[in-house]
Formats: sequence, C-alpha cells, structure tokens
Amino acid sequence: MGMTRFAVCNEIFEGWDLKQVFGYVSKVGYDGVEIAPYTIAEKVTDIGGRMRRSIKEDAESFGLDIVGIHWVLRGVSGVHLTSPDPTVRGKTESYLRALIDFCSDIGGRIIVFGSPAQRSIPRGVDPMDAWMWTVDIFRRCSQYAEQFNVYICIEPLRRDMTNFINTVDEAIRLIEDVGHPNFRLILDVYAMTGVDEPIDRQIEKGGAYLTHFHANDDNMGGPGFGSADYRAVVRSLRSIGFKGYVSVEILRREENPAEAVRVSIENLKKFFREY
Repeated sequence: MGMTRFAVCNEIFEGWDLKQVFGYVSKVGYDGVEIAPYTIAEKVTDIGGRMRRSIKEDAESFGLDIVGIHWVLRGVSGVHLTSPDPTVRGKTESYLRALIDFCSDIGGRIIVFGSPAQRSIPRGVDPMDAWMWTVDIFRRCSQYAEQFNVYICIEPLRRDMTNFINTVDEAIRLIEDVGHPNFRLILDVYAMTGVDEPIDRQIEKGGAYLTHFHANDDNMGGPGFGSADYRAVVRSLRSIGFKGYVSVEILRREENPAEAVRVSIENLKKFFREY
C-alpha cells in the first residue's frame, strides 16, 4: 500500500462538532481531515484566533493532519470569480486571501477551489475576459499563498455544475497561464466520471500538477459505492508517483455518515492493497 495517506471531508458529519469528527475518523484509520469552512461559520473572517488554534490543537491531539479546506465560497454572499463588476472581483480576491490565512492558521496546506456557482461565467460576459480576470486573481493570490506554504488547487467540475473549467485540459491551461508554483490541480473521481475520457488518462494528463485528490464515486457516494474504475484510479496515481492526500468527499446525504465514512476507508485501503 506504500505511503498513501487518507483524509476525509468533514461536512458529511452534519451536526457533529469538529472534535467529535476528529475522534471518530482517527479511530477508523484516517490520517487527516479536510474542512469545509461553512460548517464552522458563514465566513472565515468570523472564525477567531482562539477557534483557529483549537482546531489545529484538537486535530494534533488525535494524531491527524488538517489537510486543507474546500467548499470555500459556499454561503458567502457578494463574491464571484468571473463577475463583470470589478468591485465584486476585488471582494472575491480579498476573501481568497482570508481563506489562505485561515488555511495556514489551522495547519492546512491545500485550498480546493471548486465553488461552481461562484466561478460560472455570467450571461453576457466574454469568456476571454472571464479567463483573464481569473488568471490575474489566481496569480496574485498564489503569490500571497506562497508566503504561507499554501497551495490553491483548481478542481475541474461537471458541466451540469458550472460552465467554467470542466476538463483536465482546461485546468492545465489555466494553471500554465497563472504560471505560479502555488497554483495546482485537484482531481475528483465523481467529476472525472462525468467526462468522456478514461479516468486513468485524465489523471496521467494532470500528473505534473496534481497535488490533491478527492475519492468518491459516480453516484456521489463514497469510493467503491458506485461503479467508478478504482483499479484505473490506483494504477494511474501510482504511475505518476502521486504523493498527496487521497481525501474522501461524499457528495450525497447519508443516513449513517459514520458508517459511510468507515466503509469508504476500508474500500480505499483494499483498492490500494489489491491494485
């Protein structure tokens, strides 16, 4: 199985406090946790220093890494990456910097930029303009993130979720245009199963930039809950020498989240052992 490390996203545990989450996931064998800020407060700027320190210390007390954060713009009003309004884009850039601060403060290194609704190109906006605005914002934020050893990772998402950055090829083009080592790639199994290209080909294409990985399935459940080809996933992650975290992100509501999370890591360990 090598040195593959497994994390889990916390929002599946609706109504649990973080310390409860940490205690449970460390017990069932995870190495880290990925945090959705909206589960703590509406905005990261509302999360004070004491709370940030306690998140970091509580995770450490259970022997867990805080891997990073995701769902970063969920529930935040007045932010949009490709808005034609420069004031909105400025607010979005400032908020991204606040996310970098928060990620660093809690001991994280990865910011997953999915946020489909807040990146979709609005009607009437020239896609070339949207592209340039995005490149500029991510370049400046990546320069800021570098000071904290934090990496912003762009996540290609299905076309029914967003009209902006749907494929590995588009994500790579954006990464190369931003041209900063702290702007990288995250791939997600559910998103990749929505593209008409074999999953191993997508992973291998993104290999030079791939820094983080979301494990789920084509039915939005945990890894092994659907029919995604995990043999191809494991083989291609090995072939590119992937060293990052494989993080379980269950995208559907589960009646028994604790059980779903436990089965997910059992499945992943089995896949990485057998394939």
